[in-house]
Amino acid sequence: MSDYILSCCSTVDLSQEHLKSRDINYVCFHYSLDGQHYTDDLGQSMSMDEFYAKMAAGAETRTSQVNIDEFIDYFTPFLEQGKDIVHVCLSAGLSGTFNSASIAREDLLEKYPDRKIYIIDSTGASSGYGLLMDKLADMRDENKSAQELYDWANENALNLHLWFFSTDLTFYVKGGRVSKASGWFGTVLKICPLLNMSNEGKLVPRHKIRGKNNVIQEIVKKMELHAQDGLDYSDKCYISHSACMEDARAVADLVESRFPKLKGKVEIFDIGTTIGSHTGPGTVALFFWGDKREN
Repeated sequence: MSDYILSCCSTVDLSQEHLKSRDINYVCFHYSLDGQHYTDDLGQSMSMDEFYAKMAAGAETRTSQVNIDEFIDYFTPFLEQGKDIVHVCLSAGLSGTFNSASIAREDLLEKYPDRKIYIIDSTGASSGYGLLMDKLADMRDENKSAQELYDWANENALNLHLWFFSTDLTFYVKGGRVSKASGWFGTVLKICPLLNMSNEGKLVPRHKIRGKNNVIQEIVKKMELHAQDGLDYSDKCYISHSACMEDARAVADLVESRFPKLKGKVEIFDIGTTIGSHTGPGTVALFFWGDKREN
């Protein structure tokens, strides 16, 4: 048994069963629908189908990160058990969670000076952030130390690729990421934006592609271009989606046909309520290990 625990936030968008099977602890973000508050608890209190149906029907969504006091309350029981902590946060380019966790760390180390708390910026989101957690869980299971996990994550996080496309611009317009005019023309012309996470951990539009079939082909081409060892890629690949399993499955099938040496089948997860509050339905994301991300 290791002398530290591995931890993340619910924005890893893995299932509760998956996290439990890998012995990864998590702390929950929060969201609201039409003013009613909920915990982003990996679909336990509200199913993803219900959540996205409410969004599609026009429900107003808001999200809130884990604050300093919540991190202190969450970390304290582990420290009292004599455990060190390796906690990985949602990208600092998207959220202030990394800063909140770091402040909580400083406060707690004054009270528990014999313990160590490592806070890591994933520079990622959704199940790509989850793919990083799985890699760290593998290292922990190989008896790597907390310091080794921390060093490896900081050295290799930018080798994780995170590509997203959307077939529904409604919530990108609503959130101000796409102008109303661009959203109207994009919808009429069936434009699907292709985005990725930059080396600053920010979501950046890269291409405007006409038609769902074309953007599915293009996102897999990005994996061909950037994946470690190219078509001989032999690590895991994850996909997440927001209420569009058919599109996610189409991407997965194409990946599996192009990359015969994959480590297992492509695993598909739901985009959770925090990330999904900003994307809305119709987003598919592809995650894999590759060359170092550049801006």
